[in-house]
Amino acid sequence: MILVIDAGNSETTVGLCDGLAVRERWRLTTDASRTPDEVFLVLHALVASLPTRPNLTGAAIGSVVPSATASLAGACEKITGTPTIVIDGRSPLPIKLAVDEPLTVGADRIINTLAASRIHKRDCIVVDMGTATTFDCITADGTFLGGVIAPGVQIAGESLFRRTSKLPATELIPPKKVIGTRTDECIRAGVVLGAAESIDGLVRRIKMEWPNKSTPLVICTGGLAARFSKICSSFDVVDPDLTLVGCAIAYELLAPSSSSKKKTAK
Repeated sequence: MILVIDAGNSETTVGLCDGLAVRERWRLTTDASRTPDEVFLVLHALVASLPTRPNLTGAAIGSVVPSATASLAGACEKITGTPTIVIDGRSPLPIKLAVDEPLTVGADRIINTLAASRIHKRDCIVVDMGTATTFDCITADGTFLGGVIAPGVQIAGESLFRRTSKLPATELIPPKKVIGTRTDECIRAGVVLGAAESIDGLVRRIKMEWPNKSTPLVICTGGLAARFSKICSSFDVVDPDLTLVGCAIAYELLAPSSSSKKKTAK
């Protein structure tokens, strides 16, 4: 079993993978100020809370927060006793970054490209709903074509609350109707349903520009995937664990001692 970590700007998702199956997952606040020892204590406590302590043989990290990466990698190495696989634009993965500046592509988008192409084996649009909402355009052969980066739902809500003195902070859950009769209902309609319409509209526009005749599969992932699965009409698949599974696939391909490396690479 291996540790897999998806470190985002707001949240860090930690998972335990047995092969490509995610057995456990935890969400933590991303804190780049933590030392490797502090991160180790957090990860050790999570693992120790399980009924049966797993035998951890390695770890893989995808991080878009460079200042947090070293501490995460050091803590994982201390837990597993093996070098940590850190995935970025220089990782020798069987994908192609067909963009102008490949080294600036976020680790999460690289991992999503690997996972979507390996699992679904067809053209895909991955909508990743985190701090930002990203749209990754991926071909069946593992080419990352580029995509879209939009403000995340929580960023939009926080900006509204911060810049308007009379609008209260409101939990961003889908409202029961569009026309609100209370201030909090109006905010939910505007922020949540507005985001859903934006997502569906961008997916539609992306499909109109798709470079071949294939119809891409639309996959939603990220921390808000489940919440938006019922209000977005464009999603074909909702897979909150796509990035964690992608980390596990990358580990199998990159770890020198991985027994299943050759099998996965075929």
